Amino acid sequence: MIDLAAYGSLFLAALAAATIVPMQSEAVLVGLLLAGEQQAWLLVLVASIGNVLGSVVNWGLGRWIHRWRDRPWFPVKPDALARAEGWYRRWGRWSLLLSWAPIIGDPLTVIAGVLREPLWVLLVLVAIAKAGRYIALALLTLGLVPGG
Repeated sequence: MIDLAAYGSLFLAALAAATIVPMQSEAVLVGLLLAGEQQAWLLVLVASIGNVLGSVVNWGLGRWIHRWRDRPWFPVKPDALARAEGWYRRWGRWSLLLSWAPIIGDPLTVIAGVLREPLWVLLVLVAIAKAGRYIALALLTLGLVPGG
């Protein structure tokens, strides 16, 4: 039961952290890695899947965002949305490799939805980015690379 709780909480933290919810999943992963009660590769896999699914939620929100962009309560100003769309158009789908980055990563996945990036493209690029981040974090935490 402890394992299920650990993996479940990591999954939920990673899922929420990839959405617009202000949360960090890295601390949960590092804590579980340092506790050493679960297999590191499985923790990285669970965190990666949760984080990628959170990005899919963002992408889905982006697909439907145009319905509400003219409403007064809409949280993003038209000029800010236009700037984000322009940035994404300039750098293209490869910018999704930055989806792991704080501050810019989550909005990138929303804009990918707004601009109708195919889901399979989002899944591939975001999985590479997010899994890569968790792998690097795990290697540093476990001291398997210099500086860790």
